[in-house]
Amino acid sequence: MEIYLVEKIYDGDYGCEEPEVAGPMASLILQSLQSDSEEKLSVEVPEKILSAQGISEGKKVCFKENGEILKYVRVVAAVIYEIKDGERRIFATARGYGEYKGWWEFPGGKIEQGETPRQAIVREIKEELTAEIVVEDFIKTLEYDYPTFHLSMDCFWARIASGRLELKEAEAARWLGKDEIESVAWLPADLELVEELKRQV
Repeated sequence: MEIYLVEKIYDGDYGCEEPEVAGPMASLILQSLQSDSEEKLSVEVPEKILSAQGISEGKKVCFKENGEILKYVRVVAAVIYEIKDGERRIFATARGYGEYKGWWEFPGGKIEQGETPRQAIVREIKEELTAEIVVEDFIKTLEYDYPTFHLSMDCFWARIASGRLELKEAEAARWLGKDEIESVAWLPADLELVEELKRQV
């Protein structure tokens, strides 16, 4: 999968065409972020797609196998664990906002410009849960297509270094042992990670 930066967006020039079939179109000028080539890619996309996905100049995009364009979002997630009675338990939170409110996930967030994934996860946990964490081993990177964006999520084991976990954004939280890990409704992208953790917890 190739990732592109949206350098410029131009309104479409319809001439004698009939734009009502797909609606108004926009022309995107894209620069590959994974190739040294200076050559730009130009694609036409319905304006309603750009609006629905929040695609604008300066954003990253990628393409599905069928050619559909998706906004590209890179995030990090912490699988925070503790050992209790000889069992490793992991910390999960329920979203407190948005389309997936009430669904369960591993805490984390977006990587800001200039940050490494490890730096981002330390900052995000401090902002969302107040605690300081130690980031341990990398688990895997998950790739998942939601309807309006592609998610790339770097996942790490982590443990609490100081403070305690206090919810600032999530509506609920639970510590889950191996036998409880499937007892909550996980976000679609997190399900693959859950399957991996069932082998490791």
